[in-house]
Amino acid sequence: MLLKLERGFDKFADYIGNITAFAIVLMILNVTYDVVARYFFKTGSIAMQEMEWHLFSVVILLGISYTLKEDGHVRVDLLYDRGTPKRKALINMVGVVAFILPISLLVGLSSIGNAHEAFLSNEMSGDPGGLPHRWIVKALIPLSFLLLIITSFGYFIKNLNVYRGMCDLKEYNLKGEIENLKNEFNQHKHHIVDIDEKGESK
Repeated sequence: MLLKLERGFDKFADYIGNITAFAIVLMILNVTYDVVARYFFKTGSIAMQEMEWHLFSVVILLGISYTLKEDGHVRVDLLYDRGTPKRKALINMVGVVAFILPISLLVGLSSIGNAHEAFLSNEMSGDPGGLPHRWIVKALIPLSFLLLIITSFGYFIKNLNVYRGMCDLKEYNLKGEIENLKNEFNQHKHHIVDIDEKGESK
């Protein structure tokens, strides 16, 4: 039962991750457009420039939940790093109850008022040509922390399953990712060198 719940929460977090990835692509396209328009055509748009930090807000606020699911948040804890998987799972569960849930509730509830006021006043950019409906971005704050609360339940269940010995602890391996990127880069580099050498030999 708990393993099914874990998979359900993981699937929910993956949906959030897909939305975040889509927002990153849109942000890259937006920044590319702004740079090309500014430096090649000597023009620009205030609305498109503001859209950059709007999309950046989406990436950061929604990415929090997906990063928790992937266990990718930064830790500075010597005791955690040297602990057994069971001990790490226990620390993670305590962290959810003692830190993630209270802070998420505090920030989420306190930000609802600002979003509501922005909606009622139809707050918009103070710059001419800027974006309207700023309440949408402000509403993302309570929404993102609601999503974090939901995914934190999945994170708690995942670590509970590890603590009970039902599955292994899967940690985010930054060093492993860096090594994989280095290996891929070296493979592409050797491939390009081989192509050049074949071209020269002809």
